[in-house]
Amino acid sequence: MELTGSISGLNRKCLRLSKLIRPAAHPRRYAHHYKLNLVRYMPMKKRSKRKWILIFSIVVAACVLTILSPFFIRTYIIQAYKIPAGSMKPTLLIGDHILVDKLTKNLDKIERGDIVVFVYPPDPRKDFVKRVIGLPNDLIEIRDKALYVNDNLFQEDYVIHIDTNIIPARIRPRDNLGPLRVPPNSLFVLGDNRDASFDSRFWGFVNLSAIKGKVSKIYWSWDKENFQVRWDRIGQTVH
Repeated sequence: MELTGSISGLNRKCLRLSKLIRPAAHPRRYAHHYKLNLVRYMPMKKRSKRKWILIFSIVVAACVLTILSPFFIRTYIIQAYKIPAGSMKPTLLIGDHILVDKLTKNLDKIERGDIVVFVYPPDPRKDFVKRVIGLPNDLIEIRDKALYVNDNLFQEDYVIHIDTNIIPARIRPRDNLGPLRVPPNSLFVLGDNRDASFDSRFWGFVNLSAIKGKVSKIYWSWDKENFQVRWDRIGQTVH
């Protein structure tokens, strides 16, 4: 009896254990034992899949924007340049890094006195930076280094002259020129370092289609001769 009783007790224990095991082996049949909501469980997989698709799409879009944004910005909005020569001293120094606003290259946004970057007419592979002096239909004349626009003396507080000699027009047009009429859709440009600038006095007018934009700011400036940063020039607006 004692042995039979032990077997019966063991059977009861095994029966209880089998009830615990069965739901794991047959989750759909015994889901109510664990209150498993299979109807809700399946859509979670779908939502998770959509989530990963969304994340992947965002990553791809970010990569595309990272690649294309510099090209778009450089082509249509703003471009950086470095000043390699001193023809625009003292306004722009060698080692200045400038930002050019490419949204202001239309004639209606360019004014006399603006500093512009343009394609160098004799060699389209190069870009030059100069100051706009003559607009379409302006009359330009230089008499012994003095600039006249439309027969009026043009005051220029930004200009420097490093040579006191006066060169006659028959030798070179540096100090004496004109009068010249600026053609339609064209500009007459000069460097601020007037005696050391190669500009419209020597190679003519700049067509409006060659303008790349107006110089807006100096974002970095490095003095190579003294091997130091020109901190006071960083962030300056260029006039």
